[in-house]
Amino acid sequence: MRTFAYFLGLILLGLASIAVFTYPAWLLLHPHFEFPFHRIGERIGMLTLGVGFLITARRLGLRDRTSLGYGLTRLKFLREASIGLTLGVVTMSAVVGLMTALGLLDWTQAAGVTAAALAKLVALRLVSGLAVAFIEETFLRGAMHAGIERESGSRAAVILTALVYSATHFFASFRIPAAEVSASSGVTLLVGTLQSFVHPLGIADAFLCLFAVGILLGRVRAATGNIAACIGLHAGWVWVMLVVHALAQPVGLSPLSFLLSRFDGFVGWLVLAWTIPVGVALQRFYSPATGARSASASSR
Repeated sequence: MRTFAYFLGLILLGLASIAVFTYPAWLLLHPHFEFPFHRIGERIGMLTLGVGFLITARRLGLRDRTSLGYGLTRLKFLREASIGLTLGVVTMSAVVGLMTALGLLDWTQAAGVTAAALAKLVALRLVSGLAVAFIEETFLRGAMHAGIERESGSRAAVILTALVYSATHFFASFRIPAAEVSASSGVTLLVGTLQSFVHPLGIADAFLCLFAVGILLGRVRAATGNIAACIGLHAGWVWVMLVVHALAQPVGLSPLSFLLSRFDGFVGWLVLAWTIPVGVALQRFYSPATGARSASASSR
């Protein structure tokens, strides 16, 4: 479990850096730039995590393309990622359709969106989805999965990366007005960032849903030996979710509203239930035991 301890420590270090360095950075930057305090903290955490990732990957021998999940040739990687993106969009669009049919989403605000605005929204959300998927999959299903798999096997790698994947989604965006910033604001920002964990039952449905999604992505990674499909699937799901968040609102008064999490109005019991059959189908699609497409793609 040495690899897991390294990566967990890296995440904790990133969080600690927010508490320690945000206020000093604010003092240096705020007289010259109008950067929000929380934005400075987020960038410090990301910088710490990025630099730490490079050092950790090198120390653990995880800097090669195969360990990071990029063992395919460029064309094959793009092909597999594109197939995953298509599957991600189709499967997530299907569950959005189910939400709509059950009266869980209100699309009233979408009626006023012009075609040009919609096209711009869809394009920008695609870029966001790809960026999120690239970063998270390289870190989790790339280096972290490879390191844990070498030490403890595939099952441990799938479960542990899924736990980290789910937990990190509950780092909240916490804002502190400039007039209220003080020497203790770095600690306040960190506590606010972790506030979702104070009431675990309130996020239980979303946590379990995201954990199941993490298991699905981990099993695809284990089956294919790379993260091309993981990036595609992840990006497709995020893409659809971001577009829906911009165009629709959850119907809070619906008798079935409990199926959508209070955390973000989307992931929850319904998506969890949907993830199980989708996961089984995707596992069969990508498993070398039931189809040689993934194995042959990796070996060409």
